[in-house]
Amino acid sequence: MIKKDYVWPLIGLAAVAFSVYVLIEQLKGISYDDVVRSLEAISLHGWLMAALATVFAYVALAGYDRLALSHLRKKVSWTFISVASFTAYAIGHNLGASVFSGAVVRYRAYRSQGLTAAEVGILVAFCSFTFALGTIVLAGIVLLIEPGLPALFHSALPEWVALFLGGAMLLLVALYLWGSFMKKRCINLWTIKLEYPRFSLICKQLVVAPLELLAAAAIIYYALPEQSNPGYFMVLGIFLASFSAALLSHAPGGLGVLEVMFLLALPNVDPADVIAALLVFRLFYLLIPFAISLIFVVWFEHDQLLQKLKGKKTAS
Repeated sequence: MIKKDYVWPLIGLAAVAFSVYVLIEQLKGISYDDVVRSLEAISLHGWLMAALATVFAYVALAGYDRLALSHLRKKVSWTFISVASFTAYAIGHNLGASVFSGAVVRYRAYRSQGLTAAEVGILVAFCSFTFALGTIVLAGIVLLIEPGLPALFHSALPEWVALFLGGAMLLLVALYLWGSFMKKRCINLWTIKLEYPRFSLICKQLVVAPLELLAAAAIIYYALPEQSNPGYFMVLGIFLASFSAALLSHAPGGLGVLEVMFLLALPNVDPADVIAALLVFRLFYLLIPFAISLIFVVWFEHDQLLQKLKGKKTAS
């Protein structure tokens, strides 16, 4: 019997293996030189806007933690929140099973700020829900604007169904907002009780959550060539579907999942250009933040060790 500790890593590895296999099939006929030429073809404006979008995305991600701490009525400095959030998401996105790997970082960080284990658990759940809320809001809007989007993934879903789903998603968000406005204390789901955040907090959620996803999708949008670029809303829709699938797969960095879904959804764009755009996304959104986050982890653990040693000397 497989221990529970190994289930998610195994799922992630299986997702990577399958995605890589499909990706290899998709990449047949694309040479290394083709991808290099596509990277060189990205304008300076494209590089700068992709970098700016990355910064904006991580600032918005820090807002997730800030809202969660506000919900818990805990005061933590904005600097600490920014570093803790940045580190948690950078490590979580790269290692896979981001809810769990990011939770470990948040546990170590926020416990040092006086939060209990239960409060850290609520914070992690609140951040995950904020991400899901942003995804639902934007997916609903995209389906209403681009009802033909599911067809890009070879889906036979009629456009009227896509429009209905988009409207239903936004209706769910409206009901969530209404419940808080009417000052409902909690939602009862079988044995689980979910406490409603304050109305003002939900309004902030509905701003912060979509902003992060809009910025992340913009990285890919600005890295794609202008001539064959399908448009921002189309890129956003594909990003929401592929990034959500990557997170659900628990594959480290969504390896292979993002590439496969974008290549399938953009058959009219040169595959080398698609791969180049996703390499830019991985560089800015995943790899550079991951490298920086490791420095923050070493610094934090070193600081914690010094405090423990100082405490022992004081006690003796």
